[in-house]
Amino acid sequence: MTKSKLLRMDNVGIVVESLDDAISFFTELGLTLEGRAMVEGEWAGRVTGLGNQRVEIAMMITPDGHSRLELSRFLTPSVVADHRNAPVNALGYLRAMFAVSDIDETLTRLGKHGAQLVGEVVQYEDSYRLCYIRGPEGLLVGLAEALGSNR
Repeated sequence: MTKSKLLRMDNVGIVVESLDDAISFFTELGLTLEGRAMVEGEWAGRVTGLGNQRVEIAMMITPDGHSRLELSRFLTPSVVADHRNAPVNALGYLRAMFAVSDIDETLTRLGKHGAQLVGEVVQYEDSYRLCYIRGPEGLLVGLAEALGSNR
């Protein structure tokens, strides 16, 4: 019997209150809306363990076509926990990190969508400039700009 192997990471899921605001933010960052749909019924609840559910989703794809974000807005059942403003040292899934060509220009554009710098933009040696921002609904996003030979 052949051992099963990992092929790729398909997507990262983020639950939001406003799908439109999240789509707008991630579009400004540079992702493209691949599709938007309603996922509902008992079959979907069997996957998530939530029973009969109704969720509106939007799939966003990165410019290279290799990574996706699945944005979800739960209509039923209602949301039961809120981790949007958890500090960066909270347990569990924390953030998505995106490589950008110009961190300062990206911050300016995302600021128009309410993004706020968490700490400051820092430079790691001659390799990267990095920062964390809070986007819509307090979502934590990392930005990394490669420098020098890392470009």
